Amino acid sequence: MEHTEEQITAEPSLEALKRAASRTANWRERLKAVEALRELGGETAVDLLTRLAQNDAVHQVQLAAHGALTELGVEAERPVKKTAELIKGTNKILLRIKKSLPAGHSYEAFKEKLRNMRSDVYDIYEGDKGEGFDEWLESTWSSLSGR
Repeated sequence: MEHTEEQITAEPSLEALKRAASRTANWRERLKAVEALRELGGETAVDLLTRLAQNDAVHQVQLAAHGALTELGVEAERPVKKTAELIKGTNKILLRIKKSLPAGHSYEAFKEKLRNMRSDVYDIYEGDKGEGFDEWLESTWSSLSGR
């Protein structure tokens, strides 16, 4: 089968997949990288998938990497969902952001500032909480002491 130029450039390089798998502030890109690595296969792909399955902060990415490893015939321990803080000092980070905003600020202003200042924290919790992210973040925001 002959590849068109568009098809060739649409296939991500191993280096591009390594970068995508390491994007701490974008769990969706890491998830896409897992799917591409699954299709690619090979030792480097297995190494990257193993790292993601064991160490990624977002459980959904860990599970996808584990599934990819299994499909590639690699035995790997199924990742366990973390129940403690995903990022050490999350409440301190959120409190600092809340205190940096004017008194009486809205939840939306807080959410936007978190997204801009700490996209890594925002992204990891958004990926972990899924549909319940806004409810969790708003509840956490309202329970923080300070302004």
